Amino acid sequence: MTYGVILAGGIGSRMGGDKPKQYLTIKDKPIIIYTIEKFFTVPDFEKIIVLCPKQWVEHTKNLIEKYIAPAQAKIAVIEGGETRNETIMNAIKFIEDEGNLDENTIIVTHDSVRPFVTHRIIHENIAACEKYGACDTVIPATDTIVESQDNKTINSIPDRSKMYQGQTPQSFKALRLKEVYNSLTEEEKTVLTDAAKILILKGDSVALVDGETFNIKLTHPHDLRVARTLLEDNNE
Repeated sequence: MTYGVILAGGIGSRMGGDKPKQYLTIKDKPIIIYTIEKFFTVPDFEKIIVLCPKQWVEHTKNLIEKYIAPAQAKIAVIEGGETRNETIMNAIKFIEDEGNLDENTIIVTHDSVRPFVTHRIIHENIAACEKYGACDTVIPATDTIVESQDNKTINSIPDRSKMYQGQTPQSFKALRLKEVYNSLTEEEKTVLTDAAKILILKGDSVALVDGETFNIKLTHPHDLRVARTLLEDNNE
């Protein structure tokens, strides 16, 4: 079985204000709803699991009832974890509690504040995960990448042709991801920046899926202005 996993656990401190950024409204609809709608219209998913802070669970359910009322049976809203990867583990536990976790179970994990993901990207994630066991959505780096160990001076400038910028979705065979995550030491867990690194630390391969430059993560106030423009273009 294949599950969509929408990660809505962030508080959006860089956006400002007292509301998590995924609940901000663009053109009369919350950002998180745009994202859920993209996943809801993909028939491959057994269920879509939305993970958010405990205090926002009921609000999220209410939003889904308001904007995607027929979808309630296919969408579960549950509490996320303290970190991104613990949130993903909560999703896997939900799947396991439903009795649907086995070596073929796939999760397609996605940031709730990337509402411009395409169906092509989602379908290619599912296909790549079925073939390779894990995949990450990326776009080629267009700027030169500079590495600095002390944040003051340059240590190296990697070959840009081999550099990519990570996006989401990131997709995994859920049982394998759980097993590897549980095998990590607490020290290893502290260096994780995203879920793909869980597998990379143990030598597993993670395939690449082509993303899109417009598959942006809405992080700063400026991003909201860009998002409004993209939505207006999509409506033309």
